[in-house]
Amino acid sequence: MKEITLETKIADLLNDYEGMKDILIKINPKFKKLNNPVLRRTLAKIAGVKQAAVVGGMDPEDLLNQLRVAVGQKPVKSHGEKEDHVVEVRPDWISSEAKTSLNANEMLDREKNPLAEANKILKKLETGDILTIVSDFRPEPLIEAFEKAGHTVYCDAKADDRFVTYVKKQ
Repeated sequence: MKEITLETKIADLLNDYEGMKDILIKINPKFKKLNNPVLRRTLAKIAGVKQAAVVGGMDPEDLLNQLRVAVGQKPVKSHGEKEDHVVEVRPDWISSEAKTSLNANEMLDREKNPLAEANKILKKLETGDILTIVSDFRPEPLIEAFEKAGHTVYCDAKADDRFVTYVKKQ
């Protein structure tokens, strides 16, 4: 089997290792979302271990090592270089009213792909318009996809289980 790294996609873990979904859920109950077939077919293909850790509110190296041990691989040793958690200043542009909003959890419950739906909405918006996405997790894979597409993104943690992600179309 391939070595598990921070970049290993969750979909690859699910395909390569028997019982991986249960292992992930045992490590962190937030990963119960992997029971959703849409999430497994879509977001799990773009989310790596590092992104999954952020979604689960975990240290990426901790999740990586728990997964490695679960499949019989040796844990990686830290180089003492923990990532700095940058505290982002709330940008002024998010005070503008959002043109539209979507609820990622409701979409997943209806077996819809939040990334695909958000991209459809963004195509219809004008430059500078804002889309908000509400979820009970930090949607790191979506954030990275929007940033790669050139949009400006800010995620606001309203509570441990409520996040509002602002996407400004560029």
